[in-house]
Amino acid sequence: PYAGEPDITVDNVDLTDEPSIISLGERLGTLDHVVSTASARARGRLAELDREAVRASFDTKVIGPLMLAKHLAPRINDGGSFVLFSGVAAFKIAVGTLAVAITNGAADTLTRSLALELAPIRVNAISPGVVDTGAWDALGEQRKTEMFADMSVRNPARRIGTADDIASAVLFALTNTFLTGVTLAVDGGEVLT
Repeated sequence: PYAGEPDITVDNVDLTDEPSIISLGERLGTLDHVVSTASARARGRLAELDREAVRASFDTKVIGPLMLAKHLAPRINDGGSFVLFSGVAAFKIAVGTLAVAITNGAADTLTRSLALELAPIRVNAISPGVVDTGAWDALGEQRKTEMFADMSVRNPARRIGTADDIASAVLFALTNTFLTGVTLAVDGGEVLT
């Protein structure tokens, strides 16, 4: 548990391995909420896409959370929920993000489908825009700085997202007991540009 936060635990699981998910459920027993942040991006234009990268993307962001729901939903206490992650690419289509877009779109559909099937367990998703979490570090410092500056000028929030922005949205999704089957766009209005 985190300091000052009773009964909060973090556990890692291989979402591409169903026995690992089953084992997680057995270790946890009953639980209140599940948040799945896993992602494996498959970037590039259609001609460049690697089949295994696309498969890994679906495995971690769609099939893995589906298996989490299958094996953990029976263990969720009354009032509990799942929070999955989508992403802005599902709503703002751009060349070079085809596989990311369809994976995130599938995560959105999974969210709505699970909300209906698992009711009254709530299921929601968070759809982050560009957030400075280290995911963009692979661009190199100069390209990352340029991209962040460009995005900050163009999006209506006039800044890049932070991990705290996303965390507060997750907490909202976990605690609002009348929210289910929705994808919360936490993207600074990026889809409007």
